[in-house]
Amino acid sequence: MVPIILAIAAGCVALLFAAFTAIRVLRADQGNEQVRAIGDAIREGSNAFLRREYMALVPFVVVVAIVLGVLIDWLTLGQVIPRTAISYLAGTICSAVAGLVGMSVAVRANVRTATAAIQGLNPALRIAFSSGTVMGVTVVGIGLLGVTILYVIFQDITVVAGFGFGASSIALFARVGGGIFTKAADVGTDLVGKIEAGIPEDDPRNPGVIADNVGDNVGDVAGMGADLFESYVGSIIAAIALAGVTSYNAGTAMLPLLLAAAGILAAILGTFVVRSGERADFGQLLWALRRGIFASAILVAIFALIIVLVMDSLELKLFWIILVGLVAGIVIGLSTEYYTSYDYGPVKQIAESTQTGAATVIISGIAIGMVSTIIPLIAIGVTILVAFELAGFYGVALAGVGLLSTLGITLATDAYGPVADNAGGVAEQAGLPPEVRERTDALDALGNTTAATGKGFAIGSAALTSLALLAAYAVAAGLSEDGINLLTHTTLVGVLIGAMLPFVFSALTMKAVGRAAMAIVNEVRRQFREIPGIMDGTGKPDYARCVDISTTGALKEMIVPGLMAVVVPIATGFILGREALGGLLIGAVGSGFMLAIMMATAGGAWDNAKKYVELGNFGGKGSDAHKAAVEGDVVGDPFKDTSGPSLNILLKLMAIVSLVFAPVFLKVTPLIDLI
Repeated sequence: MVPIILAIAAGCVALLFAAFTAIRVLRADQGNEQVRAIGDAIREGSNAFLRREYMALVPFVVVVAIVLGVLIDWLTLGQVIPRTAISYLAGTICSAVAGLVGMSVAVRANVRTATAAIQGLNPALRIAFSSGTVMGVTVVGIGLLGVTILYVIFQDITVVAGFGFGASSIALFARVGGGIFTKAADVGTDLVGKIEAGIPEDDPRNPGVIADNVGDNVGDVAGMGADLFESYVGSIIAAIALAGVTSYNAGTAMLPLLLAAAGILAAILGTFVVRSGERADFGQLLWALRRGIFASAILVAIFALIIVLVMDSLELKLFWIILVGLVAGIVIGLSTEYYTSYDYGPVKQIAESTQTGAATVIISGIAIGMVSTIIPLIAIGVTILVAFELAGFYGVALAGVGLLSTLGITLATDAYGPVADNAGGVAEQAGLPPEVRERTDALDALGNTTAATGKGFAIGSAALTSLALLAAYAVAAGLSEDGINLLTHTTLVGVLIGAMLPFVFSALTMKAVGRAAMAIVNEVRRQFREIPGIMDGTGKPDYARCVDISTTGALKEMIVPGLMAVVVPIATGFILGREALGGLLIGAVGSGFMLAIMMATAGGAWDNAKKYVELGNFGGKGSDAHKAAVEGDVVGDPFKDTSGPSLNILLKLMAIVSLVFAPVFLKVTPLIDLI
């Protein structure tokens, strides 16, 4: 009972700390009237999108809850109380609340960060990072509380898997919908503003500029938060589920909860060491954030060792598994940083290729994205080998919990980026002094690197979580004793279907961005053409119209990819059987992990290659090299902010859907056997 109490206490401490940090952020100066007006427009657009997105999801959530209650709880498990359906609804609500809280603070922190940048770099960094901290700590607090309380109430982790399904449902639509919104606005705004009209980024004359700022919040704050919330709860659920089939004792089921609680404490302590000097350069700013992550990782390792030594029922080798997971997360983050930061060779190679046009920029970016898969694959591969050797699939799941144990601060460094980006936009649009824009640009460049690192971390955690959920599915579907035979014809077909799905899913999301961006391009062109005085600053663009177009396009385009992630695994289980569904999950993880890393890294590298050129290299802003770099960045936008990150959720959602429906597949004969 002590581990349960500690887990609940840690969750409550996390939420109290998030509330305290949010209050501290909101007490900061909002700036002059013009700054506040721009902030209000961004906040209203962000809230309108999230409100419409959540309302659009209500019918889907209700239908799925009814299906779970009838098909699983009543017909399959024979339960009077629809426990799986209740867990599912709890998961959707918790995920939505976590995203809403994080975004609500982020859209208020942008103007405060811009205003703080008037005083100096460190005050601006503190506000932006504190805003990210609210998101990070809220996600881990709500996630740990939700899983623990439902586990205490129902005493059945397969029922609690419904909580993970609910979190996944919201995460997919938040990530896909937010990703389509942000990149449609970004691509459309850049194509007309930068390339056609030749005006700078975040210029208030561009009608799409507010939609672009809104997109940073709905995609990179709410979307990323929902994504990692899902990974976090999924890894804990998988570890507890697999603890029941290990040769260990009840202590192994409580270890994931204790580790998550230790991670919350470590993340909170880690936030206090993030600070910078007033004249800090890029490297010093990066080290300020790294210091917080490394401090948290060291504290988690110490706490994990204490937990394993204090609990007599646990063996020391479980500590080594946790340590391997922690190290894997850091290695993946550093690898992503190497391939996406302009301090290193890969991005400089792309920047150099801008001298010969957009085609060579795109070729070199894709090549670097492909080669960047090697180190993350080795990190995840070594983690799986060590963890499985020491504790079977429970070890793999525990390594996933270890990797995600520092999520509170890792997500904080990631969610900080959009706030810094927005602050730069606010400074530009409000006409604040040039040194303010220089400071926000320094924070924004850092945010681009932390965002790319965060995406690598999210993808690595998704791979481990998906594999752990796959193992939990195999146990629940009665496949764990003999294993999944990949040489049967149905399983081979399942593997091929699974390998195909990430490509189809990516195609759907990229085409969605393209269609929505075309609508923004046409609208921005129309306003430049029809509204007099925009270019000379005497006429005001209709910002709200671009926000509305992006919102409508994103909500319409997210439906098909979202349904595919739920329908395909269920259909495979009913038609080809539970073993073929296991094959589908294996194929999807194999191709999806590689594709996600490639797309996220290539997109981040293109983005920072453009920034490297803008620093004055190869001709600087306005040169032909800069135009080629911008085109590469525009191609990379849906890669790194829509399709790549959305694949994380596709993998986890299909695995959790399979786990939730495993009791049904155990009782029904697949359609192929009836033919």
